[in-house]
Amino acid sequence: MTTNERVETVYQYELNTINGENISLSDYEGELLLIVNTASECGFTPQYEGLQELYETYSDQGLEILGFPANNFGGQEPGSDEEIAQFCELNYGVTFPMFSKVSVKGEDQHPLFEYLTTAENPDFKGEISWNFEKFLIDRNGNVVRRFKSRVEPMSGELTNAVTEYL
Repeated sequence: MTTNERVETVYQYELNTINGENISLSDYEGELLLIVNTASECGFTPQYEGLQELYETYSDQGLEILGFPANNFGGQEPGSDEEIAQFCELNYGVTFPMFSKVSVKGEDQHPLFEYLTTAENPDFKGEISWNFEKFLIDRNGNVVRRFKSRVEPMSGELTNAVTEYL
């Protein structure tokens, strides 16, 4: 590796939580991460319930779920961070970390999602096509799996991948 090359991981990104606190994803180093772009007015919104169940099932083994509200698809996340946080807590009892609303595609795409959608593995490359796409990040900060919106959080496909990497 030359001095100009550097290995990229999710740990190099800093973001704001939904409550306005700036944190580095390096705070999650050593944890298995499931990064999800979310929306409150989507047909997949009930997946919040499954994400919370997944979190409660595996968080004590090292799984962290990170939710990123995005308004990129059909205006399905129009609310403010405060409204989104309240919606998630009241309707789905969400206790996993939620972040400030970001753009997950297009000219204003957040750098984290640019990284996630251009990962070296060709199976994970490509623009996010809808809300509730999920990226599984291993304990070293690398993208290891990607799940489309239709993959339910508690499905065998996703839970098997989680247990494989825990």
